[in-house]
Amino acid sequence: MAVNDKRLEVTEFDFDEVKNNLKIFLKAQNQFTDYDFEGSGMNILLDVLAYNTHYLGFNANMLANEMFLDSSSLRSSIVSHAKTLGYTPSSARAAKAVVDVTLNTNDASLTMPAGTVFNTTVDGVEYKFSTITDVTKSNTGNIIPFLNTDIYEGTFITTRYTVDSSNIDQRFLLTNNRADTTTLTVKVQTSSSDSTTTTYTEATDITQVSASSNVYFLQEVEAGLFEIYFGDGIIGSALSDGNIVILTYVVSNKSLANSASLFTNATTIASISDVAVATVTPASAGSEPESLQSIKYNAPLSYASQGRCVTAEDYKVYAKRFFPNTKSVSVFGGEGGSFDTSLGVVSTPEYGKVFIAIESTTGNNLTDTEKSSLISSLSPFTVASITPVIVDTQTTNLILGVSFQFDSSKTTETTTSLASKINTTLTNYNASDLTQFDGAFRHSKVTGLIDDTDTAITSNITTVTLSHNLTPTLNASTSYTIQLNNKFYNPHSGHNSAVGGILASTGFKVSGDTTNVQFFDDDGAGNIRRYYLTAGVRQYQDSTAGTITYSTGEIKINNINITNVEDVDETASSFIRLTVTPDSLDVIPVRNQILKIDFVNTSVLGTIDTIAVGDSSSGTTTSAATTTSSYVTPSSY
Repeated sequence: MAVNDKRLEVTEFDFDEVKNNLKIFLKAQNQFTDYDFEGSGMNILLDVLAYNTHYLGFNANMLANEMFLDSSSLRSSIVSHAKTLGYTPSSARAAKAVVDVTLNTNDASLTMPAGTVFNTTVDGVEYKFSTITDVTKSNTGNIIPFLNTDIYEGTFITTRYTVDSSNIDQRFLLTNNRADTTTLTVKVQTSSSDSTTTTYTEATDITQVSASSNVYFLQEVEAGLFEIYFGDGIIGSALSDGNIVILTYVVSNKSLANSASLFTNATTIASISDVAVATVTPASAGSEPESLQSIKYNAPLSYASQGRCVTAEDYKVYAKRFFPNTKSVSVFGGEGGSFDTSLGVVSTPEYGKVFIAIESTTGNNLTDTEKSSLISSLSPFTVASITPVIVDTQTTNLILGVSFQFDSSKTTETTTSLASKINTTLTNYNASDLTQFDGAFRHSKVTGLIDDTDTAITSNITTVTLSHNLTPTLNASTSYTIQLNNKFYNPHSGHNSAVGGILASTGFKVSGDTTNVQFFDDDGAGNIRRYYLTAGVRQYQDSTAGTITYSTGEIKINNINITNVEDVDETASSFIRLTVTPDSLDVIPVRNQILKIDFVNTSVLGTIDTIAVGDSSSGTTTSAATTTSSYVTPSSY
């Protein structure tokens, strides 16, 4: 019996080996010297014994797998191991939006109750969002504004349990595996005849829990459900018979409602029908329950952090826990320089701050609301003297120019089909090695992957250009600083000055000139210039429009009033694309920087390798030298 399990070798329990060993053993016994071991009766018995041994051995190995977090494959085993490390996996997350709700009324004050429903549509599918807490506001000029109200996608439900200590099997379960535990509210009512309730909070630090603490504990159990349990009167207050446990939470559709942006109230609110709903922040952060791979990665790190954020890894763990839509996290301290959203990292150290950049699964930067929420969640775990700051990611695009040669005698593929296969190779590399913090572009690896795309490909030359999308503030005099963090190509002062240096841009217009489309370049000596074209000739308007520091990869543009940006890639745009030639073909991201391949502008061109196919013209003798290659280096390099 073949077992397809790459992690464990079970060949020592192979059916055929076991059966053969049984034959050898039995043949060696005096009682079975005259038996035909290939006969039907004895053969069936041997099959039964061999199968039983094989199954037992295989199951023993699988059981051994489940005994360790690294090798476990069952979610129940992984969750159990994580629990011993004090780690609770994240539940499914509901998409959350922030809205301003305005009630037009003369009432002095009104309460918008938990469970108030709002409707929206995403891709033609209707979804419902709900509030999860009661909010009371007062009248201000014949309106009652409920500003910055959090609403969560899904059904707001309530589950009640009556405590019965005689029922040893009683459990307090969130009855749906799509429940969002971040929306969970736990209250305990004294009894059916006494409606007094006490709100319980989740215990996150056992050292702060006393015998009278009104806390509950949360754990994932079977079938992806979550269970709460209470203290025993020593660690946390104990429940009494007749108490009623009231659980309210949202059961969501996870990520399906992300990006919802238009909301309407489903019914009257506090009996008011004249309601206005304005979106502050579109819906985001809806996600699946934490994956097995994520649990395996985060549980040991969470245990190592011991409930506090000190190291960079600590912050990464807790950032992922509190913002489940995290794809990757970069954490860096202020000792290497302060971080300014417009200037990037500057030289002056800013001790006492830790900067956190998060790449979300949606590809968008965190909203101001999400940043504030994450900082609030992190605060209880940070060292008192350290202030966390959430910064946006900076995407640096890589424009590749791939020129490959292939042996046409070894393939039936066309140049176009080979180019398509190379594009697939680059797409896979972009997904696996880039698009995340610390994802470096290694030129030799890329060229090797291109050569390995097809056996007919004999060689390739791949150039690299750095690209940054600058979104200017229109109709305002503003300066800009771009940190690409990689040295620029500048072999000598004045390099390429006559043809625009190594910096280029897409077009834009400036205040005072509504006619000419302007561009940036550099003079090879550290100055950025601004020009427009007349009959293809550059007319420089400002020869000191900014500075370019080739040694550090910094671009500074002086105060400029940009009124309009031209289309980019034949599409209406809000940004100016800046491109620059790097000094090294290896590109390394720093701090909050992420690298991505720009496939729109990347080119993949192929030619037949005339030497490989034996073309007599592949080698040409001249008086100066002998050319032994049919490969021509692109003129840009």
